[in-house]
Amino acid sequence: MKKKRVPGPHSLRRRLLLGILLPVALFVGFNTFSLYRQTLNSLNTAYDRTLLASAKSISEQLDVKGYDDDAELRATVPYSALEAFEADNQSQMFYRVSNLRGEMVSGFSDLPVWNGSIPARPPYAALVDFYDDRFRDRDVRVAVLLQPVASSNGRAMAVIQVAETLEVRETLALQILWNTLLRQALLVAVIAFTVVLVVQRATNPVRQLSHQLQARREGDLSPIASPTAPRELQPLIDATNEVMQRLRHLLRHQKRFVRDASHQLRTPLAVLKTQVQSALRGDVEPMQALHEISDTVERATQLANQMLALAKVEQLRQQSAPPITRFDEVLRAVALEISPLIAQRDLDFGIHTEPTYMQAHEWMLRELSRNLLHNAVRHAPEGSELTVDLRTDGRHVALTISDHGPGIDDELATRLFQPFSAGDVRTGSGLGLAICQEIVLALEGSIALTNRFESGRVTGLDAVVRLPLAHPWAENIDTLQAAQSTP
Repeated sequence: MKKKRVPGPHSLRRRLLLGILLPVALFVGFNTFSLYRQTLNSLNTAYDRTLLASAKSISEQLDVKGYDDDAELRATVPYSALEAFEADNQSQMFYRVSNLRGEMVSGFSDLPVWNGSIPARPPYAALVDFYDDRFRDRDVRVAVLLQPVASSNGRAMAVIQVAETLEVRETLALQILWNTLLRQALLVAVIAFTVVLVVQRATNPVRQLSHQLQARREGDLSPIASPTAPRELQPLIDATNEVMQRLRHLLRHQKRFVRDASHQLRTPLAVLKTQVQSALRGDVEPMQALHEISDTVERATQLANQMLALAKVEQLRQQSAPPITRFDEVLRAVALEISPLIAQRDLDFGIHTEPTYMQAHEWMLRELSRNLLHNAVRHAPEGSELTVDLRTDGRHVALTISDHGPGIDDELATRLFQPFSAGDVRTGSGLGLAICQEIVLALEGSIALTNRFESGRVTGLDAVVRLPLAHPWAENIDTLQAAQSTP
């Protein structure tokens, strides 16, 4: 099967050349045609005057005897009388003199009789008409002059036809046409050369930018510095720099993920290997070894899941236009999921929410809620009070999770948001709050851990998250609100 040929990319230079030269060539062609027509009209006007002069010259050779219908025209016109009006022996002239009844008086009898009419406004001060005809298989231009003839013996009206072949007119018209075409071709050549030169210079910054990018080392994602580039290229350069910045961020995140994964997973795997070897040697009881191995696998699984969650946050961050999600519904669903853990620690749990629409992926809101609630449940004293509050102010949503634990110092509150910085390494991997911070930053919000004071002493810890609400014009929000209000 023959492979279908895929067309190559269009050339910007070719498009510019075609876009400029094609209209110019069309205009030049139309202008040349119009000029040729105007030249023919001008030549006809000039040579028609010669035909009229010839007819008037013939009229001077006429005589009449009798009056009106009884008049008899006589003419003694030698053909040499027309030679003075023939141009360079290139054209020939013919004439015919007749009366108003068409009866021939003198001239060429086979010259067709005039059957036309005098225009209402003749081009000259005479009763004259000009028309094109064929005579002896040649194109001719004919002038018809109605000339009154009077003498002492009579009076009559003579019809004088003078025909001229078109060699001179056509030769001059073609000469003017070729001269015009030569000048127009020269003009098009000058325009084409100018356009090519201008396009070459205009696209030179694009080629320089291309050479600059091709000359870079592999992996060089530094911003493009091109201060001399034209303003039209600046949006492209800015967009390219923005893409490179995102790529640098993704590469840094990928390298950090690989580095952290290799470092953090090495320890539980080494511990697991030691525990297996100890169990094989019989250093510990089988059931005890299995419990220790199970705890190690559980911690390694939790660590791997949290690292994958941290990577997924970055993946979702790159996606545009996230859907509209009900944060209050997600928060209550997460609270229901961890209710067994809340009951196990005998916590006095309370939750208050308002209908809250977020432009965010449901997974992000679910992961944020789960990590914050897990941390709060794990660190809250048994039997104490734990409250969750979700409120909006019209532009932002504030999620506050309050426990009645001992609180934390300021230095630890800042460090806990860094990856693998756990308050108690025995109970956590140090990734929960780091995941929360990455989610909050991806949603353009803020997160903070603040101690709650009463009478000068710490009475608990508040985890406060502030996120922007979805815009009222965001896609699907009207549909969600209508569905929520429907009973």
